Amino acid sequence: MNARRLFFGIAAAGLAACASSGGDQRGTLAELERVKPVLDEMYVDDSLDLAAESYRRYLAETEVSALTPEAMRRLADLQLEREYGVIAGQGLIEMAAPDTAASSPATQARDPAAAPVTPVESDQEFERRATGREELLSAAPAMDPVLAGGEEADAPAGPREAIEMYQSILDTYPNYERNDQVLYQMSRAYDELGQPDEAMAVTQRLIARYPYSKYLDEVHFRRGEYYFVRRKFQEAEDAYSAIIAMGASSEYYELALYKRGWTLYKREFYEEALHSYMAMLDHRQTIGYDFDQDLKENDEHRVVDTFRVISLSFSNLGGPEVLDQYFSDYGRRSYADKIYRNLGEFYFEKLRYDDAASVYKSFVQLNPYHRVSPQFGMRVIEIYDAGGFPQLVLVSKKEFAEKYALNSEYWNYFAVEDSQEVIGFLKKNLTDLANHYHALYQGGELIEERPAQFAEALRWYRQFLVSFPQDTDTPPINYQLADLLLENGNFGDAAGEYERTAYEYAPHAQASAAGYAAVYAYRKELDAAVAARRAEVRKATVTSSLRFAETFPGHEQAPVVLGAAADDLYGMEDFLLAIESAQKLIERYP
Repeated sequence: MNARRLFFGIAAAGLAACASSGGDQRGTLAELERVKPVLDEMYVDDSLDLAAESYRRYLAETEVSALTPEAMRRLADLQLEREYGVIAGQGLIEMAAPDTAASSPATQARDPAAAPVTPVESDQEFERRATGREELLSAAPAMDPVLAGGEEADAPAGPREAIEMYQSILDTYPNYERNDQVLYQMSRAYDELGQPDEAMAVTQRLIARYPYSKYLDEVHFRRGEYYFVRRKFQEAEDAYSAIIAMGASSEYYELALYKRGWTLYKREFYEEALHSYMAMLDHRQTIGYDFDQDLKENDEHRVVDTFRVISLSFSNLGGPEVLDQYFSDYGRRSYADKIYRNLGEFYFEKLRYDDAASVYKSFVQLNPYHRVSPQFGMRVIEIYDAGGFPQLVLVSKKEFAEKYALNSEYWNYFAVEDSQEVIGFLKKNLTDLANHYHALYQGGELIEERPAQFAEALRWYRQFLVSFPQDTDTPPINYQLADLLLENGNFGDAAGEYERTAYEYAPHAQASAAGYAAVYAYRKELDAAVAARRAEVRKATVTSSLRFAETFPGHEQAPVVLGAAADDLYGMEDFLLAIESAQKLIERYP
């Protein structure tokens, strides 16, 4: 490596001094204590070669001592680093998942009534990617020992020399305190040379002789990966379990839980696999992971993949009811809504509409006051709509409107002002229901069904008005309610609702039309009224007419309404008010 940037410490400075000293002078590593370290930042060409040459000269020119195996080990390590850029203790390098994992449709919010989409990854592609071998220490691929012509390539001299030196240390210095590191690096060298079987044999020696080595968790993980790719899932499970037994302090703990889950899944032990995946998510929770974050934005591909394989596991175990039973048997989880959501979307992608809706409905039933339950309720409606089940859509909308009505128990747990999305859902459902039954009533071919359709439309209109008395959408809804009553021959009630629409809300576009419609409804009621009732209705008609003419003098029907009121007043022998009304008519509309 040329122009490698280095910070030289005591050992490098001392060895460089030995390498550059003239004559036959010899020294020991102990003399390094008297050497002042060079701490300046500098650029050195071929630094690894210089360092390796320093160690070689030291080994050649000094007598054997307790420091000899240390120098041998460092020289062997340099051989590996020079060839592969690999040195001990670099830890795990996790490769970012491709976009297909982070953008899985099962983890994203959908537009209302969204149709199923074809997943970017098939289940088979997902398994291949999600179970791929993890990159450790170095992202460099192992050497391929076979040339294009079929001849075997010679292994690089550096790694071969390193292996020989490691073995020499083990044979000559069996009690060297860092022999676990020697074995660890020796296994790495074999791995890089493309000799995984030899690497595994070395790791077995390390495990047997140094059960408390700091490299043990990585060694176990390497063994797990070795067995996994060879489909020896039981052996892989044992290796991952050894890491899990070490506890959460290991940096491989979470990944071992994840990969152990896959070893069980591959053998169709789906429930046992779920235990491992849940343990991984539980661990995430204990370290403060936010399951509500945007997984795509934060590229948490392992969490996304875990939710997906959990969905696959539950699907293989049976229908949606298996999910409820699992949490009943093994305890609820605060992130359970994410599991329900992912399983629901998994079924939706498979066009299993009833199963998808059942998953969401089951969560709502078990968690009626959970903050996401309204969203799940709306998702049920969208799924049935996408599947083409209008009757189930209607039933689901009714259930939603009843469950989240503003006088329902749900609102004892949540503040209306903090739940605008839910309020929006409620308004939409109430409006849809009222309009649906109103349309059925208007076009109903079966006379015997019209009373029930009228009652349903009336119910949902009134529910909207009670729930949102001052909403900007309320006046049009009130107008539609009045129209329904008028169509049904309830003229007096219709007149009252028209007046409410015209005069009891803030100014709106339909106010004057509603005022005129109130007068019209009263006159229809007057036509049908008899006896004493007729006088009462006539008075109400005149009162409404005068109010309309006074409030909306610019309406095209205002002159007609005012003139009719004057006539009615004359007939009622209320001459003063009749004269006053007639005078206003003459002055305003000459």
